[in-house]
Amino acid sequence: MKSVKPRVRFAPSPTGYLHVGGARTALFNYLFARNQGGDFLLRIEDTDRERSSGDMTNQILDAMQWLGLEVDEPPVHQAYGIERHRADAERLLAGGRAWRCFATQDELAEIRTRLREEGRPLRRSELPGHGGAETAERLAAGEPHALFYSVPDGSTTFDDIVHGPTTVEHAHMDDFVVLRSDGTPVYNLAVVSDDIDMGITHVLRGDDHLSNTPKQILIYEALGAMLPIFGHLPMILGADGKRLSKRHGAASVEAFREEGILPEALVNFLALLGWSPGDDREVMDLPELVEAFSLDRILKKSSVFDPEKLEWLNGRHLQRKSAERLAPVLLELLPGIERERAEAEPERLRAVTDLVKTRARTVESMASQARPFFTPLDRIEYDEKAARKHWKHADETTERLAAVRDVLAGLDDFDHDLLEERLRAAASELGIGAGKLFQPLRLALMGSAESPGIFDVIALLGRERSLERIDRALETLAEGRAGSPDEGPEATSRESAGPSE
Repeated sequence: MKSVKPRVRFAPSPTGYLHVGGARTALFNYLFARNQGGDFLLRIEDTDRERSSGDMTNQILDAMQWLGLEVDEPPVHQAYGIERHRADAERLLAGGRAWRCFATQDELAEIRTRLREEGRPLRRSELPGHGGAETAERLAAGEPHALFYSVPDGSTTFDDIVHGPTTVEHAHMDDFVVLRSDGTPVYNLAVVSDDIDMGITHVLRGDDHLSNTPKQILIYEALGAMLPIFGHLPMILGADGKRLSKRHGAASVEAFREEGILPEALVNFLALLGWSPGDDREVMDLPELVEAFSLDRILKKSSVFDPEKLEWLNGRHLQRKSAERLAPVLLELLPGIERERAEAEPERLRAVTDLVKTRARTVESMASQARPFFTPLDRIEYDEKAARKHWKHADETTERLAAVRDVLAGLDDFDHDLLEERLRAAASELGIGAGKLFQPLRLALMGSAESPGIFDVIALLGRERSLERIDRALETLAEGRAGSPDEGPEATSRESAGPSE
C-alpha cells in the first residue's frame, strides 16, 4: 500500500453533533493517512438540505480540531457537486446501466411488498408502462421520474480490509434509485461521484455501510472508474451489547469535552475500540498512534464502550501533562474567590496542579481537589459526615489538633519528609495510630475527609494557612463544647462554617 499515496476521507452528515462512532472513523482514516504519508480529507455530506445545519457543520469542524485531526485540504461540501452527480446519473442512463421509473412511491411500495413475498428482486420488467414507446411517451409528456440502476446478473466480490473477501449475489439485490424524481442524487451515487472526483484511494467507514458497498462498486464499474480499497470498521456497542447511542450516556465528542475528558484521552480510547497496536501498550498519544497504526491490526469483532476505561485513560493522560499546561485549564473551573486567589498565586497553583493531577481522572475532579487550597478561611465548610466520624470526641480532637499545631509552629521548614517524621512522632507520643491524628487534621485543613496526602497538603498550604485553619477548627470545637452536649462538633460545623458559595 505504500506504493500508492493514500487519499482518504471522513464524510459526516451535518445533521447532529459528531458522535464517537464518527469520531472513531475519522481517527482511523487520519491515522492511516499520516502513517502512510497520505492525505486526510473532509467531505460534508449536506445534500439533505432540510436536516443539514451550518451550526452542526461548524460543530463537527470544531470537534475535529479539538481532537487534533487536521485535514490536508479545505473541506468539500457534497451539496456543491449536485450538477456532477446528475451528469454521472445521465452517463449511467446513456450507457444502458440505468432506467427511468415513472411509478409513484405508493406504487413502488406495493410492488416491492409483492416481490418480497415472492422472493424476487425489483427489476424494470416488474413495472407496467416502463419500456420502449411507453417510456418515450411519458417522457415527452413531462411526467416526473426517477433513475434506477439496473442490476446485472451475476455477483459482486470485493476484498474488504477488515472482513476479507466478500461476495454478494445480484439475485438478492433490487434495482436501486440513483437520482430522485426531483433531480437530487441518492447517497450511493453521490458518494461514488464525490470519491472519484476527490481521488479517494481507500474508503474506511463503519460496518453499517457494508450493505452499500456492492451497489457502489457497480456504479464505479459503470462509470469506468478505478475501485478504491474498502474497509469496514467494527461497530461500537454499549454495555448491553446494542449499538452505542444516547441511551448509554454521553455519545458525542462535545459531551465528553464538557465532562472534562482530554482530547488526548478520547483519541487514545477511540483508537483502541476496534484496533490494537499489537503489544501491551494502552496509554498512547496521537504521534505514538500514528507510528503504530496499521490496517491489518483492525479487529473484526465489535468493541464495547467502557466509560471506566475512558476515565482511567483520562487520568493517565492528566498525569502526562505538565502543570504549566494544566494549570490554566484548572483555573477556569475554580469558582469566584478561589479563582482570584489562585491567579494571584501562580507558583502555588502550579504546585497544587502537579499534586492533584496524580489522583484525578477528570479536570473537574482536579478542580474539586484544588479548590480547598485557595478557599478563604471564613468560607471553609466542614463536611458533616466527616465531622461526626473524626471529630466525634471534642476533647480528644482538640488535644490532637493542638499537638499538631505545636509541631508546625516549631518548624522553619515545611519539607514533606520532615513533616512526616515530626507528625508521626507526635502521634506516637499521644499513644495513637497515625490515622487517628491525620484524619481529624485533614478535616481541619481541607474541610473534608478526602484530600491528597496530608504532608503534601500541609507543605502546599504553608505555615500561615495551616496554622490559621487549625486555629479555626479548634475554635469550632470549643464552641461545640460550650453548646448543647447532645449536639457536638458536627452541629457547630454547620453553624460556624461560614457562607457557602
